[in-house]
Formats: sequence, C-alpha cells, structure tokens
Amino acid sequence: MRTKRWIRALVAAAVAALLLVAPAGCGTKQADSGGAQKQAAFPVTLEDDAGRTVTITKKPERIVSLAPANTEIVYALGALDRVVGVTTFDDYPPEVSSIAKVGDFMNPNMEAIAAAKPDLVLATGGVQADTIAKLEESGAVVLAVDPQSLDGVYAAITMVGTAIGEPAKAKEVVQGMKDDLATIQSAIEEAPVRCFIEIAQEPLYTAGSGTFINDLIEQAGGENVVTQEGYVAYSLEQLLKDDPEVYLATKGSMSDPADIEKRPGYSALSAVKAKKVFVLDDNLVSRPGPRCIEGIRQIAEALHPDAF
Repeated sequence: MRTKRWIRALVAAAVAALLLVAPAGCGTKQADSGGAQKQAAFPVTLEDDAGRTVTITKKPERIVSLAPANTEIVYALGALDRVVGVTTFDDYPPEVSSIAKVGDFMNPNMEAIAAAKPDLVLATGGVQADTIAKLEESGAVVLAVDPQSLDGVYAAITMVGTAIGEPAKAKEVVQGMKDDLATIQSAIEEAPVRCFIEIAQEPLYTAGSGTFINDLIEQAGGENVVTQEGYVAYSLEQLLKDDPEVYLATKGSMSDPADIEKRPGYSALSAVKAKKVFVLDDNLVSRPGPRCIEGIRQIAEALHPDAF
C-alpha cells in the first residue's frame, strides 16, 4: 500500500496515526469507450483511479512518477527513458538510481516536480490526494493510479499504456501476467491454506479483507485468517486464537520478521511449531505493479510447497 511502495507508506502512517490515513481508489475505467486504448493517437481522455477525467493532448515525453509501482509499470511498458523524476522510495529497476528524485512517497517535493517540467505526472491515491490537488492547481496533467486488486493492476497497466502512447505493449504485459498466473494456479490443487501475513511489527500490523495483499493471498490459494477490512493492528491474543497454518511476513522498512519464533508467545502458534514461517519480498507483494505475479508465486510456494 508496502513500503518503498504505497502500502508500506500507508502502514507507516497507520502505525503513527492509528489509521488516520486510509488507502483510496476505485476501478480504472476509460472515459472514451475504449477507442483510444487500441490506438496510440492523441488526445486521449481517461477516467483515473480517483474518478477524475483526465485529457492528455499529446504523447508524454517527460514523465514524473510519484509511486514505485507506477515507475515499474512504465518500465514494463518500455518507456523508462521518458521518466524524468521518481521518488526516493523507487529502487526498481536499478536504472532508477540515476533518475532525478522529487521527494519521497508521502511528501513529494512540488518544486522538484515543477523543475522536471513533466508533461504527465503519475500519482497514486490516498496519501497523495493533496499533492494531486496542488499539481492540478499548478496546471500539471496528473493521472491517479491506485489499483486495489489484481484486476485493478491489469486495468492500471492498460490505463497507463494508453496515457503514454503504448497501448499495444500494455496489452502484451497484461496478457503475460495472466498467462503466468494461470501457470501458478494450475499447479495448486489443494484446498486454500489458512494463513496470516505480517506487514509491520511493534505494533503488529496485518492486511485484511479488501486489500491488495489479501487479493494476492487468495490468488495464491490462501485463506486469510484476518476478516477485518483494511490494514489493521492485530494483537497476539487474536493471532493465537486464529492460529494460522502458515505465517507469512514481509521484510521492509516497517518490518523485519527475523526470529519470529523467538518472540514471546509465538512458539504456541501452529505455524511456528510446524516451521511454516516464510519471509516474502515486500516489493513483490506490496507494490501493485507488473511484478506482483512474482509475489503471488512466492505466496503460493509458501502455502503449497509440494505443488512447486
């Protein structure tokens, strides 16, 4: 949401402010009945994930990305050479290290964005709502990309592909992701495995229903024991009561799951007793971009090791 990416940033805000910042967004739609999606012609008019109608008059040649997942989408579309600004959270692909930084994910630097002279800014939702408003006031063309599910990622890639004049490549990327997912899911024949995922600790935070991570878990043949909606604090008492079969944890700026079995009370968990504690790559399961299929594979391998 995590995170060098949007989810971890949301979790950071949640830990600090008891979920005063919540993820936002809606399904990606096109406002022009799909015609622009099939052609690289401009102008194109899109409805973004914030429900805004955005018109892009010409093919963007200077793109600023305010979320690591957005940068990864542009990279997958073969247009990283047109990106002139990214956040300090961006770390993939390695080439982003040489791209100018325009602040962090939570607090983009308006002056740095303006200095990059973008003809398109790819923002996200939730914590960047104020940033989007300020950019609009300055006259910038801003597209909110904020998928909340795997289907939302497919739609976001299609939307960004249309916005930057790469609709055919977007279609290819999405189809490749769907093919990879089908391969993963075809290997899973067992019933869903009950699991828990840790995305932050001290206090313990997890992802519940309606979240991007929860969708990935279900796509990977898992059943999340957390039934609350959103990203929520979780007590050890709740965790022991739910007693998941598998304990998943992401490692990132908000979570280091090393030595989980040594934490007070955790030795009573069935997952710990069975040595079914797995550390996931935070970037793969938290960033709603093309590499999330790799995240699904990691989860599936943890939940269904005999299938791979």
